[in-house]
Amino acid sequence: MAWTWLYYASAVLLILLCGISWLATLLTLPGNWMIVLFAALFAWLFPADAGRGITWATVGWLVGLAVVGEIIEFAASAVGAAQQGASRRAVLLSLVGAVVGSVLGMAALVAIPMIGPILGAVLGGAIGAFVGAYVGEWHAGRAESDRFAAGHGAFVGKLWGTLAKLAAGAIMWVVVAVDALV
Repeated sequence: MAWTWLYYASAVLLILLCGISWLATLLTLPGNWMIVLFAALFAWLFPADAGRGITWATVGWLVGLAVVGEIIEFAASAVGAAQQGASRRAVLLSLVGAVVGSVLGMAALVAIPMIGPILGAVLGGAIGAFVGAYVGEWHAGRAESDRFAAGHGAFVGKLWGTLAKLAAGAIMWVVVAVDALV
């Protein structure tokens, strides 16, 4: 009886930690990988062969989903800038700008309860990607239209990449919750 209580309390804690990890993805932190880590820890502490728990096969699927989310996020921002003919420096600076912009955007809108930091992180990341690509193209001596096009590509790519990574994380979160509680 005591173990049942401990298991379900731990499962609820796991789901809560995975939700916080999912939100960390908005800040360009490795939230999906944190979900994998928490699920693996749970699978180790509560082996599924005892009748309930997360299986190692599920942890494997979570790793796969996390990899797919990373590939899509990275590729979307970089491809968005590169499709506009951006230089390697512009692509690299767009990635750096996305990280810095996410943190600054979250801090700028932290006063708005709940949605402010999330919106700030997403928009800040996209704006940071734009600025990074723009500066990279400016440094390369490109024309204004080329700088703007590279920045726009990075902006749109970052938004789509973040949404795809969030979708992968949401699926991971649901899988963890279902596998832990059912």
